[in-house]
Amino acid sequence: MNEATQTMLPTANARIYPRGALDVLSRAEVARLRDASSGGMHDLLRRCALAVLTSGSASDDPRAAQELYPDFDIQVLQQDRGVRIDLLNAPAMAFVDGEIIRGVAELLFAVVRDLAYTAIELNERDLDSGEAITDSVFGLLRNARVLQPSEPNLVVCWGGHSIGRDEYLYTKQVGYELGLRGLDICTGCGPGAMKGPMKGATIAHAKQRRRTMRYIGITEPGIIAAESPNPIVNHLVIMPDIEKRLEAFVRMGHGIIVFPGGVGTAEEILYLLGILLREENADLPFPLILTGPTAAAPYFEQIDQFLRLTLGEAATSRYEIIVGDPGKVAKRMASGVRKVKDWRIAQKDSFFFNWAMHVPLEFQKPFVPTHEAMAALDLHHGRKPHALAADLRRAFSGIVAGNVKEDGMRRIEERGPFEIHGDRDMMEALDGLLRAFVEQRRMKIAGEYRPCYRVVT
Repeated sequence: MNEATQTMLPTANARIYPRGALDVLSRAEVARLRDASSGGMHDLLRRCALAVLTSGSASDDPRAAQELYPDFDIQVLQQDRGVRIDLLNAPAMAFVDGEIIRGVAELLFAVVRDLAYTAIELNERDLDSGEAITDSVFGLLRNARVLQPSEPNLVVCWGGHSIGRDEYLYTKQVGYELGLRGLDICTGCGPGAMKGPMKGATIAHAKQRRRTMRYIGITEPGIIAAESPNPIVNHLVIMPDIEKRLEAFVRMGHGIIVFPGGVGTAEEILYLLGILLREENADLPFPLILTGPTAAAPYFEQIDQFLRLTLGEAATSRYEIIVGDPGKVAKRMASGVRKVKDWRIAQKDSFFFNWAMHVPLEFQKPFVPTHEAMAALDLHHGRKPHALAADLRRAFSGIVAGNVKEDGMRRIEERGPFEIHGDRDMMEALDGLLRAFVEQRRMKIAGEYRPCYRVVT
């Protein structure tokens, strides 16, 4: 699989010949893949590859790995029989006795595959319509070989990368209960609530003697450097931006469980509810459960109050809150997935991609969180719930960028915190929610958190 030579710790050099997704390519495809790893794409490829090679890192600073391994480089080269990947001064933690860890190598191949596909295929498409964007999401997932026409059993788990020990253990227990019922797991691929359900499910799948398990991690270039893939992920997909990442979750998943988290988790909740509240999706079954240990009850009460204030009472009919009962969560989710299956059969919709769900264009277009864009968000009462949810989602997305994305952090350093404007009661509730996230250390894993936002009433 590879020819690796270990240099002085903590780095190593390696020559890897990919198997699977990259081993059957035409010479023209290999040439385009090679070209995609040079020029403007090279820095992005290098940063994403470094995140994979430091899988399991406890840092959520996207610059940390680059500072630790400033001489790291990756080259994609053409060979007569396919592709060769050369790693120079790579983190030694990715190797065992001079050999790259197989799981790490597979994730590395996924990075090359997805970035190359994005650079080559998506740049040739017109993505001005919602249908075209959905088709591009489908193409990316199909190219990554994660769309399987099997029984519906994929549960998406959202939650924070920075959570307490009790909350983490609870996510493992929920994952265990899901695994006992034959359900596979899809998360954002990072640590914390993204790792726990996968870890719990591995034990349950082993007990049930399941041989083919899916632990799918879906990320995007701005996030992966701050949330390196956890070691359990066996299918990694890198979407081009956060909007396509979120659409991939709701198109692939048959139900979603939300654990405690910070602004990224709030963004995900608002995204999904904004879609489910559309009239076109009123009859579409899609189980959504918010859950955590008993101690997390106040957290979910605050989330629930914020959603009622902003999106109205109708939003509460699309989710259920369960605290302190992993078995009940899994039973409800399994029952919900069965309803999804029956509905898809009746509607003649596919099991592996939810074509019937209507995702409005305002939820699909990439949002660039500049200071001007954040200040222009329309956060006022009187708007339709799905329209308000779209702008609230963008507000939280901007804060995520300011917290952990390199471009967002640079904007904050240059111009100070983002300003968010809106109706007084909504801004007071938003400020209270964000302050609670800070107090509960849901913004950062380590170090003192400095807010990247300022709420203006």
